[in-house]
Amino acid sequence: MSVWTDAATAPGLLFTGPMGHGANGLITDSNGSPVWMEPTGAGVTDLRVQTYRGSPVLTYWSGTSVGGHGEGTGIIRDTSYAVVAQVSAADGLKADLHEFTLTGEGTALLTSYPTIRADLSSLGGPAAGFMYDCRVQEVDVATGDLVFDWTASQHIAFAESFLRPGDDPAADGHSPDTAFDPFHINSVDRRPDGYLVSARHTHTAYLVDRTGNVVWRLGGRRSDFAIPAEAAFAWQHDVRQRPGGIISMFDNHYRDGSTGISHGLLLAVDESAHTAALALALEHGGHRGNAMGNVQFLDDGHYLVGWGADPAATEFAADGTAISEATGIGSGCYRAYRHVWSATPSTSPDIAVVPGNGSTMQAFVSWNGATEVAAWRLLTGPDPERLVEAAVVKKRGFETNAAVAAAAYLAVEALDGEAGLLATSAVIAA
Repeated sequence: MSVWTDAATAPGLLFTGPMGHGANGLITDSNGSPVWMEPTGAGVTDLRVQTYRGSPVLTYWSGTSVGGHGEGTGIIRDTSYAVVAQVSAADGLKADLHEFTLTGEGTALLTSYPTIRADLSSLGGPAAGFMYDCRVQEVDVATGDLVFDWTASQHIAFAESFLRPGDDPAADGHSPDTAFDPFHINSVDRRPDGYLVSARHTHTAYLVDRTGNVVWRLGGRRSDFAIPAEAAFAWQHDVRQRPGGIISMFDNHYRDGSTGISHGLLLAVDESAHTAALALALEHGGHRGNAMGNVQFLDDGHYLVGWGADPAATEFAADGTAISEATGIGSGCYRAYRHVWSATPSTSPDIAVVPGNGSTMQAFVSWNGATEVAAWRLLTGPDPERLVEAAVVKKRGFETNAAVAAAAYLAVEALDGEAGLLATSAVIAA
């Protein structure tokens, strides 16, 4: 990952899920240096900081990607990286990779993609076909109890879809392995009056009330809103309700080579007049993410746009000026965020050593996920019980190396900015 910056960014670290990169969950500093790498190598999307029971937590979806969606669970880790909860979809379903949002009531918003039998003949597909339905659920994190459950096929007509089974032989609906995906729900945002649901394949955001009824449609073939050309969107992701009547989204805007570039899109929506106007379009460098992507509102008024399949993330000032960008985020990244995050792992620092020139040895130290380390104190000695300070070196990136006088044993202490002791590694033979 490489980063350029033209002006002061919002405070915090970058949270990404690089695909095809060997580190599917990754926190980096503003220079692109790793801070935390998901230690098991599991598939990770939507890595970010949220709040659970009044405390900051690290959350993400983990599982297996299947046919453009996922089957897995939501993971919640505390500031020591201990897993405090794993959240599954209810009714025997697998949680999908597209959404894992915590609410202030201790619940989680999830999506799921069960395969069902369906008559797809109205779309040119098989009468006895197979499709991915989409479920939206709100689940109590602590108990697993189902709070809300909504099934897309009961409320969205096939005619709203912009896809047909013949568009892709791998999704023609003739078998469970080639199930057709008419809706593709990819985000859920809770409002006081219901849920804002994004369906990529209908180009529509739906307001669904607490009883499951669709109150209105924004965009798509059946839009209840007048949308001017400059505010039009397509194949969107990450639809969110913002203060002041703003609805934000990542407007992918093109698919499979069609024209257009992608935007972080802010729409001023008047729900009484049923109009939507462009408030701000965030674009830079012609980025085109044909899939994935998100828009984050930062506390200082900035915006962060993750470009999805175009593996980059750009921070914008409040007026829409691009001020910083990270590129080379694997082969793509579902969502990207910037968060303030302070963590001290429950694990011990790692240390390794290689011989030097005979009178010295080279020590290598790291501590996956530690954010408060300012320096390392290297300890050496003739036996594990007699170690003394050999050097204190400033922390440099994810792994710091330093030469010290050769000795039989070596350990390291992690120090904070006031030289306070955070943790001590195991003692190793040198």
